[in-house]
Amino acid sequence: MFKFTKYSTIYYIFSGILIIGAVASLIIFGLHFGIEFSGGSNMEIEFTKQRPSNDEISKSLTQFNLGEIVIQPIGFGGTVLKFKGVEEETHQNILSEINKLSTVQEKSFQFIGPSVGQELKNKTIIAIILALLAITIYIAFAFRKVSRPVTSWKYSVTSLIALFHDILIPLGVFSLLGKFYNIEVTIPIIAALLTILGFSVHDTIVIFDRIRENILTKGTGSFSDTVDNSLNQTIGRSISTVITVLLVMVSLFFFGGQTLKYFSLAIIIGIFSGAYSSIFIAGPLLVTWKKWDDKRATKRKKR
Repeated sequence: MFKFTKYSTIYYIFSGILIIGAVASLIIFGLHFGIEFSGGSNMEIEFTKQRPSNDEISKSLTQFNLGEIVIQPIGFGGTVLKFKGVEEETHQNILSEINKLSTVQEKSFQFIGPSVGQELKNKTIIAIILALLAITIYIAFAFRKVSRPVTSWKYSVTSLIALFHDILIPLGVFSLLGKFYNIEVTIPIIAALLTILGFSVHDTIVIFDRIRENILTKGTGSFSDTVDNSLNQTIGRSISTVITVLLVMVSLFFFGGQTLKYFSLAIIIGIFSGAYSSIFIAGPLLVTWKKWDDKRATKRKKR
């Protein structure tokens, strides 16, 4: 039996480095939100002949004062243009100007006002907070019959810490991608983050449930041994689940098109982070918490 909890300090240091890096990136660079959240125009076009370079497209549009123009090539002839919100007349003039470079066909045009984008951003934050709160309450309720040696609310707090771990790391990665590669945080990526929450808490609950079963059937005994035993019993299931999901997400990343590319990337990062936190953070953290409680109880007795 592998002693997972024996090396908990190493896990905490590794996770601490990742979290500090992610938080630092978020503070320094922030997140590069898409027009769904910041407001603006999104135009998808398809060049029927040779696609002009990004510089050529950008120079042809300088007369319209569009602010920062994001140009993303798609496939062989497709291009997505993102810029500040414009009226329909300006939209048509932009299209005419691009047509001078090469024959182009517009596939879609979307305009989102800044107030709508801010409202969507606020609702997204509320949705994530409510999801975390609901998960915390559910775990505390589900483990209410297990009060020794660790109370039920500690299971929920530990899972919450693991969830923050699993969300911060992908956000930190996308903060760097936004800074250096102009990758935007869009609605599909938010959906991916919520999916990560579900996957991570499911994996953690499976491990916690096995800990509960071992406590109820074999007694408390050594809590660290119980956690180690439970992790060894469930690690095969965790690894097989991760591999199955990764096979699908990697396929989507390479063959799913531009729309799903960064959605699948967020899932891939979150799956690794979630599996790691479930195995190496959540369970060992329960043991560490119990050791702290035991030390405090010993000190109180000596007084």
